[in-house]
Amino acid sequence: MDTPAFSPTWIGIAAAILTTTAFAPQAIQAWRTRSTRDVSLTMFSLMVAGIVLWLVYGILINDLPLILANAVTLLLAGAILVAKIRFR
Repeated sequence: MDTPAFSPTWIGIAAAILTTTAFAPQAIQAWRTRSTRDVSLTMFSLMVAGIVLWLVYGILINDLPLILANAVTLLLAGAILVAKIRFR
């Protein structure tokens, strides 16, 4: 049986990598500079809540890529949120 050369899973993996790593530069900068003046507390609070729900959803449907991507994203976005609260 031939396996298809293209799988929608690869699109999901690429999206997970890009959206997860997108938070890394902001998290690094916030902790390095101890400045979060231009970071929206409301936006990151909502984002972290949404990521938690995506993570729970991934766990409920047992989707490993969804679980891993959202667990890492939660760490990065959560670090930014903690920095925003801590470095006021």
